Amino acid sequence: MTLEIWLAYLGLLVVYMITPGPSHLLMLSNSLGNGFNKSIATAAGDLSANFLQMLAASLGLATIVQSSQQVFFYIKWAGVLYLVYLGVRLIRAGQFDFSAGSQRTRQSLYWQGFITSVANPKAVVFFAALFPQFIVLTEPLWGQFIVLSFTYLIIDGLFLCFYGKFAEAFANKYQSSLGQYFNKLSGFLFIGAAVMLSLKSMQR
Repeated sequence: MTLEIWLAYLGLLVVYMITPGPSHLLMLSNSLGNGFNKSIATAAGDLSANFLQMLAASLGLATIVQSSQQVFFYIKWAGVLYLVYLGVRLIRAGQFDFSAGSQRTRQSLYWQGFITSVANPKAVVFFAALFPQFIVLTEPLWGQFIVLSFTYLIIDGLFLCFYGKFAEAFANKYQSSLGQYFNKLSGFLFIGAAVMLSLKSMQR
C-alpha cells in the first residue's frame, strides 16, 4: 500500500466521521454523567465491536449478513429499541445526582458501547465494501488489512475522545445547573443515537 492510497483512505474516514454517529452520541451522553476517564470504556466497547466487524468482513461473513435480510432486520431494530428504552427511562427519571455513587460501572459503559456498535450488522458489509477500494492485490493482504483496520480504529477513537472531552468540559462548567435537566438531556441523546443508528444502517 502506497502513502497516496493510505492518505486517500484517511481523508475518506475523516469526512465520513465528521457527522456524529450513534456511538459518538452515546460517548457524549456517558461522558456527561460519568466523566471522560470512565467513559473511555464506552469507546473501548465500540472499537472492540468495530474490530470484530472488520474481521468478519475479511472472513467473508458480509455475504451471510447481506443475504439474510431477516436476521439483519431483527438485530438492527433490537439495538434501536434498546437505545430508545434507555432514553425513555432517563427522561422519566428524577433529577440526576452527580455524586460518585450515581455513576455507572466501567463494565456497564463498555457493554453499552459494544451493543450500540454491534447492533448494526450491516457494518460488516460496509467494511467489506470499503477495504477492497484501498487494497493492492499484488501485496500481502493481511498486512494491508491490519493497516486499514487500525487506521479506522485510531481515527474513530480520536473522534470518540473529542466528544467525550467536550462533554466532560461542558458538565464541569454547568454542573450546578445541569442536574435538574441532565436525565432528560441524556434521554434525548440516547433516542438521538437510536435514530442515528437506524439511519446509518440504511445508508450502509
